[in-house]
Amino acid sequence: MNQTFQTPPSSPAAARAMPSASPPPRIAVVCSQWHREIVHRARDALIAELDRHGVGAEQIEHFEVPGAFEIPLHAKRLARAGRHDAIVACGLVVDGGIYRHDFVAHAVIDGLMRVQLECDLPVFSVVLTPQAFHEHVDHRSFFLDHFEKKGVEAAHACLGTLQALQRL
Repeated sequence: MNQTFQTPPSSPAAARAMPSASPPPRIAVVCSQWHREIVHRARDALIAELDRHGVGAEQIEHFEVPGAFEIPLHAKRLARAGRHDAIVACGLVVDGGIYRHDFVAHAVIDGLMRVQLECDLPVFSVVLTPQAFHEHVDHRSFFLDHFEKKGVEAAHACLGTLQALQRL
């Protein structure tokens, strides 16, 4: 999810009007456990923004997997189960000094796109791969804030996509 969704429902009242014709959407959130403090910042911001737009905590189901590489399979199983209207994946893939993070990140994003297309269910990614990440205060602070922003953006993208799909 590299683009920014700029057109959320015009107001909380408008967002709440969307589900009135149908039940509120059920959303699964799959988070990797690596860098949990940062990843959960996206999850928490996503949940708070969805709640602000009328999707309560009871409509959101949380799942954790060991790392980002495990997210696509979990997303596929959730999509096939048919209990959710959308899936949001949250993870942080960092360069650990061995050149493999690019391959992992590509595999995760490609896997999520395949789940979305094969299962006909919206899948959103807040799986980010920073160019440089170091375990010091400045980077941690930056990525904590950045993941919070991306969680809000994912909520807007999720709601907007579900609205658009309802109109098809």
